[in-house]
Amino acid sequence: MKEVIRRVLEEEKENIEVLSKNDFEDKIIDMSNIIIKSLENDGKILIAGNGGSAADAQHFAAEIVGRFVLERSGYPAIALTTDTSILTAVANDYGYDKVFSRQVEALGNKNDVFIGISTSGNSKNIIEAIKEAKNKGMTVLGLVGKDGGLMKDICDVCLVFNYKDTARVQEHHIMSIHIICEIVERSLKDYYEKQ
Repeated sequence: MKEVIRRVLEEEKENIEVLSKNDFEDKIIDMSNIIIKSLENDGKILIAGNGGSAADAQHFAAEIVGRFVLERSGYPAIALTTDTSILTAVANDYGYDKVFSRQVEALGNKNDVFIGISTSGNSKNIIEAIKEAKNKGMTVLGLVGKDGGLMKDICDVCLVFNYKDTARVQEHHIMSIHIICEIVERSLKDYYEKQ
């Protein structure tokens, strides 16, 4: 059992070292600034993913709407993974590839941000949602794994965690979400309290 623990800790250590040598910090700052600008302009954040990434989308939205570390007003964010009636109706009527793009079509506006989370970067329903978000003039952010898949080339800003183990990708997705939430919250707290 200890071998598993040591292996995971060693993988995390190696991955953190890689992050510190690439453009991770710059992309986190870019993503945070895009979200801040959207919220300052009465936009909202739409977030989607599948499986563990669906849980990350919900976690992200919860931190934005509720709070992360500071007492402050709620900011508008929606996880497109939570309404089972919409998900099942759209999947039944249009196919599973459209479960998020249909919601982006219905809910998205020009000042909004769409965030797609995919450990492969190739989830068809996320790619369809990105296309719809682009059609609506929204800014698109991506959190992906492996080589970034198709998403790395169609997102405005895309964080790629090129790790062999999906679990490590997911762990760094949630770490990134937490960092972004703290930057956004600390930046916007004063802005929203003056409204």
